[in-house]
Amino acid sequence: MDMMARSCLLLNSEALERDIKTSYIMDHMIADAVLTLQEEEKVKAQMTQRERAAMLIKILLAKDNYSYISFYNALLHEGYKDLAALLHKGIPTMSAYNGKSSMDGVTSYVKTVLCEGGVPQRPVVCVTRPNLIKGIQKELYKLKNDPGWVVVYGMAGCGKSVSTAEALRNHKLLEDCFPAGVYWLSVGKQDKSGLLMKLQNLCVRLDQDFTYSQRPPLNIEEAKDRLRLLMLHKYPRSLLVLDDIWDSWVLKAFDNHCQVLITSRDRSVTDSVTGNVYEVSMESGITCEKGLEILSLFVNMKIKDLPEQAHNIVRECKGSPLVVSLIGALLRDFPNRWAYYLRQLQNKQFKRIRKSSSYDYEALDEAMSISVEMLPEDFKDYYKDLSVLQKDVKVPSKVLCILWNMETEEAEDILQEFVNKSLLFCDRNGKSFHYYLHDLQLDFLTEKNRNQLQLEVFKRHTGHNFQMWNTFFFFFQELCALMFSLDWIKAKTELVGPAHLIHEYVEYSHILDEKDTIVRESFQAFLSLNGHLLGRQPFPNIVQLGLCQPECSEVYRQAKLRAQQEVSKGAFYLEWINKKSMQNLYRLVVRPHMDAVYHACFSQDGQRIASCGADKTLQVFKAESGEKLLEVKGHDDEVLCCALSADDRFVATCSADKKVKIWNSITGQLVHLFEEHAEQVNCCQFNNTNCQLLLVTCSNDTFIKLWDLNKKYSRNTMIGHTDAVNHCRFSPNDKYVASFSADGTLRLWEVCSANELKTIDMKDLFRNADEHQDDVEVLVKCCSWSSNCATIMVAAKNKLFLFDVETSDLLAEVLISHHSTIQYCDFCPSNQLVAVALSHYSVEIWNSESFSKVADCRGHMSWVHCVAFSPEGSLFLTSSDDQTIRIWETSKVCKSFAIVLKREIDVVFQGNEVTVLAIDNQKRLQVISGNTSHTVYLTEAQESLICCCCLSEDLQFAACGEENGTVKVFNLSNGRIFKSKACHSKSVQHCQFTSDGHTLISSSDDSTIQMWNWLSEECVLLKGHKEAVKNFRLLENSKLLSWSFDGTIKLWNIITGELEQDLVCHEDAILSCAVSPDAAKFSSTSADKTAKIWSFESSAVIHELRGHEGCVRCCAFSFDNWFLATGDDNGEIRIWNVSRGELLHQCSPVAVDGEPVHGGWVTDLCFSPDSKILVSSGGYLKWWNVDTGESLQTFYTNGTNLKSLCVSPNFKVYVTVDNLGILYVLQKME
Repeated sequence: MDMMARSCLLLNSEALERDIKTSYIMDHMIADAVLTLQEEEKVKAQMTQRERAAMLIKILLAKDNYSYISFYNALLHEGYKDLAALLHKGIPTMSAYNGKSSMDGVTSYVKTVLCEGGVPQRPVVCVTRPNLIKGIQKELYKLKNDPGWVVVYGMAGCGKSVSTAEALRNHKLLEDCFPAGVYWLSVGKQDKSGLLMKLQNLCVRLDQDFTYSQRPPLNIEEAKDRLRLLMLHKYPRSLLVLDDIWDSWVLKAFDNHCQVLITSRDRSVTDSVTGNVYEVSMESGITCEKGLEILSLFVNMKIKDLPEQAHNIVRECKGSPLVVSLIGALLRDFPNRWAYYLRQLQNKQFKRIRKSSSYDYEALDEAMSISVEMLPEDFKDYYKDLSVLQKDVKVPSKVLCILWNMETEEAEDILQEFVNKSLLFCDRNGKSFHYYLHDLQLDFLTEKNRNQLQLEVFKRHTGHNFQMWNTFFFFFQELCALMFSLDWIKAKTELVGPAHLIHEYVEYSHILDEKDTIVRESFQAFLSLNGHLLGRQPFPNIVQLGLCQPECSEVYRQAKLRAQQEVSKGAFYLEWINKKSMQNLYRLVVRPHMDAVYHACFSQDGQRIASCGADKTLQVFKAESGEKLLEVKGHDDEVLCCALSADDRFVATCSADKKVKIWNSITGQLVHLFEEHAEQVNCCQFNNTNCQLLLVTCSNDTFIKLWDLNKKYSRNTMIGHTDAVNHCRFSPNDKYVASFSADGTLRLWEVCSANELKTIDMKDLFRNADEHQDDVEVLVKCCSWSSNCATIMVAAKNKLFLFDVETSDLLAEVLISHHSTIQYCDFCPSNQLVAVALSHYSVEIWNSESFSKVADCRGHMSWVHCVAFSPEGSLFLTSSDDQTIRIWETSKVCKSFAIVLKREIDVVFQGNEVTVLAIDNQKRLQVISGNTSHTVYLTEAQESLICCCCLSEDLQFAACGEENGTVKVFNLSNGRIFKSKACHSKSVQHCQFTSDGHTLISSSDDSTIQMWNWLSEECVLLKGHKEAVKNFRLLENSKLLSWSFDGTIKLWNIITGELEQDLVCHEDAILSCAVSPDAAKFSSTSADKTAKIWSFESSAVIHELRGHEGCVRCCAFSFDNWFLATGDDNGEIRIWNVSRGELLHQCSPVAVDGEPVHGGWVTDLCFSPDSKILVSSGGYLKWWNVDTGESLQTFYTNGTNLKSLCVSPNFKVYVTVDNLGILYVLQKME
């Protein structure tokens, strides 16, 4: 490094160390190949910002002149212009002809010229586009001898600036055409004062020796004259680059008969300038290969080593170099976020794709929206209407003429304005014009205007008087054709989600009903009940969803027709052959949040629902359609509760951030902020009258506070609880407030005085005779008042308690569940019904007078946090960890309470007949015809709970194992017990007949297996496991394989009862085993997150299969012995090569909207006989292509948590039961 440059660095080192942030500066220097990655790590290793800057300068002092120039240019581009000015006099003089060339062919002369001219350096990652660069250079050569303009134009993020700068890195071009230099000016969107500042800075840069003036120009006209003199006399053969031009009037200041290159999104921006204009159009996207190359450079990996998500990310980026680069820069900093950023792209979450460089806009959505904002006001609405365009479809101008009700020429003028600004693309085919949007623009436009799409366009352009529909009969016909089309539902829900479309069926019902009321109702019901599925990514197969509708439905008819067409082309679809005309218990399922929904409530008119949750947002949506009305992101932590005021004007929220906020329920404007609680605020509720709005809140700080919305501070603080207060609620007459605490007490307070009225210690109700009071822990979860205020219901642990408010007497105590705790409860305001949310994902309806269960409402896939009735009691809602809110019809639910099946079943396939043996909730066995769902045999109710069941192969006998250890054999001719034996001391978990039907094998939690010949009454006891037997498998040659929670697998001789092999296989419980079809190997899976393949002959491990991140719950061999499939509790399925133990595929490892692929555990697996297809069960059923690991089909059951799957030998029939007790017999369509 020259002495002058070195001295300049040392002299200004203190200022540099104090001010610079090294991260982005090093990015520029690495791109210039003057700083190594090892040196970058050395800088990053320093503890403070100042130490990092000092280390960078120390490294720089040991380098050459090119490093100094790179550092200087990096300061300029990162906004440190004052610091760069300190180093300017130290810039080394570089010979233009010394021939020294950098590694990429750019000479030192080029570097010096571009550095002095302020041309942007290459990005840290730069992928060349040679054809485009040559095109720009070709047009620049036309400016060699004559003044003129070169315009490089294209849509936002297509790489205009980077490509232009790259085109200038050419020694011959600069030497031949622009020997006086290149001067780069970033303009952007400017007003007149901003433009003047840009011109002043440019004049100072070009006239540093003050040849023409000692002061900067004072106005734009003076600046234009100054610039003309400088360019004509001082820099006669130079190039002026104006980057990011938005307005044509800006160019008038630079119209001085010199050589100018501009970049712009607007092709027409040079229409008003004088001189020759040469255009270079930027292609709208890069190839997939280029996109992968960019990602590989950012993350420092070879393209072939990139994860599977890389290809999906590039595809979702729609070819935009900006988006690929933004994602790449983020992945460089967060290398484990491939799935996260893919999900944000799929969900159109552009705001979350934030900059990680010096790009001009903070986030991707800002870069795209600025172009739209620059349109004239009357053009913006027309541009929003382009949301109706479909991807990959080019629309003729005639369509938009009809849409906008204008002449062809008028429409084409508007469209050309969009084309000029790179907001739309035009394909000119002869005399006709066809228009289309780039995929990224369409995604952005759809997300931005999702509540104002297709039918709003019809509404606006035909007026609000719907009598005009009679005049526009064409539109009426088109509306019905669209709304009654499964293809339309698919297209529109992919664009905007289901809620908007449900709203349209409601709003335009009077029009659609003129065509066919029944069809309209069937489509509306289909959307309402499947909306939570249709709103997710990746988008489910809507044809398969339609096949689950009643056969009389128009939705089913269209789905069946489409499925038959696609099956003939090799597609995979399933018919639910035992489907009845099932009446769904819930009216609507919505998914308003991206995380758990903690609370929801109805408005007083029942038209709206407010909800809040772990995603820190408040949502308000229509109760009938789920259409979003309001979204508020106003808390710094999870929002735990929300409440609407009695007049519905306000909505309150309270949060783990210790704050209580009051919002305008229509506009979302913050009205009040209360910050008096010292810990998280658990609950909030408004009083029930309009005359004086009061709010009550409770917190972990043990206090209850009463707020008057007309005052800044709390009106009263109620002190008395000694632990966190979980819940509080006004009485219906607003005289009292009830509060419930982790201290085990219920307290009643008078509203008028805030004095404590009475305390009820719930610990007394749970204490045994020999327990002290302090030994009992009772968490009182919540309460609900009766409509007459005479009684109050309290939920604690697994019981409901009913107290008389006046006397504090306990009126009733109801044990709701033996195995679940109560999460929430609510009184119906119109009758004696009580809704209770339980920890096993269900909601039960009880009669508070008879204390009998009226209904069991299942459907949620995770914990239910809240249940609330509508003001008149006709509806109730439930909210859950599964991110959904379900709205139920009270009367329909109460009429539906019936016998439901448990998930333990056995199935026998005989020809085309399917026979199912199932356990119902009345402790009975049912033999069901799978084809019709008719019950063929029904046993009497048993005294003990039935845990398992099985059928003999000849269908003459059935057997069951009970919780008390008893095993029973039933004669199916009369449904009566044939034989019974107390075989075990604990619950019987599995039972199975031998092939001759004479022997029944059972395994139990008592760690034994019993071989019972029920004809001869002979028994063989297999005893050796130390913990509960998980399951067993009957083998040939009188052998039996069993596995246990004790981590062992044992091989038994079932005739002698001898233990032949005893293998300690895993460090934790063994969850499943499978035997290869050739009987040479078996596999085991365990809670220790591993699977193993074993040899029967040597009893040794052949392969240990690692990689699962959850308990490996199931496994299956393919029929050709080539593959082993394993499934875990994270919803991941892996396919392995059996002989080599290598992982072949991870079936859809990317999570869906933050959920596991299977909605939970993978519980069962089965290969097809040709080993080409794999079926799996979990939260629902999925079929996979074994060769590729890709999903072929998904069948969403009404419930979830499928325990097992029975598959016919020909792989055409599949049988399972969900947690709602619904039996599914599915048949592959052919």
